[in-house]
Amino acid sequence: MNEKLFSKDFTLVVIGQIISLFGNATIRFALPLYLLNLTGSSALYGTVTACAFIPAILLSPIGGIVADRVNKRNIMVILDFFTAAVILAFSLLMNEVNLILLLTVTLMLLYGIAGAYQPSVQASIPALTNQDNFMAANSIINTISSFASLTGPVLGGVLYSAYGLKPVLQVCMVCFLMSAVMEIFIQIPFQKQASEGGILKTARTDIAESILFIRKEKPVIGKAVLVICGINLFLSAMIIVALPYLVTEVLNLEASQANRLYGFAQGALAAGGLAGGIGAGIFANKLAIHKSGALLIVCAVCAFPIGISLIVFSSAMLKYAVITLCCFVIMVCSTLFGVQCMSFIQTETPPNLIGKVIAVILTVSMCAQPLGNALYGVLFEVCRGFEYAVVLFSGAASLMIAVHARKIFKSFSAE
Repeated sequence: MNEKLFSKDFTLVVIGQIISLFGNATIRFALPLYLLNLTGSSALYGTVTACAFIPAILLSPIGGIVADRVNKRNIMVILDFFTAAVILAFSLLMNEVNLILLLTVTLMLLYGIAGAYQPSVQASIPALTNQDNFMAANSIINTISSFASLTGPVLGGVLYSAYGLKPVLQVCMVCFLMSAVMEIFIQIPFQKQASEGGILKTARTDIAESILFIRKEKPVIGKAVLVICGINLFLSAMIIVALPYLVTEVLNLEASQANRLYGFAQGALAAGGLAGGIGAGIFANKLAIHKSGALLIVCAVCAFPIGISLIVFSSAMLKYAVITLCCFVIMVCSTLFGVQCMSFIQTETPPNLIGKVIAVILTVSMCAQPLGNALYGVLFEVCRGFEYAVVLFSGAASLMIAVHARKIFKSFSAE
């Protein structure tokens, strides 16, 4: 079994993913942090990161369609080379043009590339492994992604705090070039599909079909999506904006120490995701969708210690410890919740619609993220000196959604 799973081509995909995802996690950590260090503005940080999400939202469903029509190896190679070129262009232009505009465009390109890239990797698995190894292959790819998200910010934070942005850019550029060269040698079986109209027409048809299915046949899925949107808007976005802003701007730490500690905090978030994924595998038989509302309540409640610590504690390191620990717990519970929701959706959806429905759900649920980023960026800016109020507002709003969601999910077992 292992011999079949770790074929030459699958091994090259795995190694390429390790290198590429590490570079991706590092650059997407370093550039927003550089913006925050440069401006100190949470509003600008929230707005720029909100803009960065838009291409990912638009390109994720299209990426899946393209992956079915074009050789997946070629997509991976081209996008890795293109990412290296984007980083090189940023390095050359950062002292020549408006830096805020350059950072915004660069982050939009990087997030858009990531949105188009991952469907090709996931779609290549059935072509490189047999059906008995699908679960193991997906597990390996997901573990690599979690590990890259863990190590990228930690090592990137150490490198950035010690040497600045330029060495981080150089390391990331080398990562993408190495990954692209390695992917050239992958052989992925490919049969060109007959074209039935353009990609945009296909995307519109798939989205319409998926929305009709959710509305008419499985409204319970629609309810779950609305809950996810609410949590993304009020809690996930708060964490994304608050974590770098509080650690680097509010705790009054020395700059290099703050950047390094922020890298460790991002690593703790990724570790929470990894722990949640492992926990979902271990306790798979005990997890049920009608109990998942409790996980959201835990996530929401964890926002309150963060806000209270900003009021009560005078020690910056004590505040940092509470923030990091609570973010870790939030990530563990949200990952468990995500696994439960995805399993529920896969169970309730016919095989011929699963890919389309999941693409629509991911796209719709991601739409709340840029709105939340922009909202919390402005709120933290307006409430300077009273950041705890913003965090407590997030906790209260998220708790109301979570309590309502618990009632919704409890009813799922009866439907």
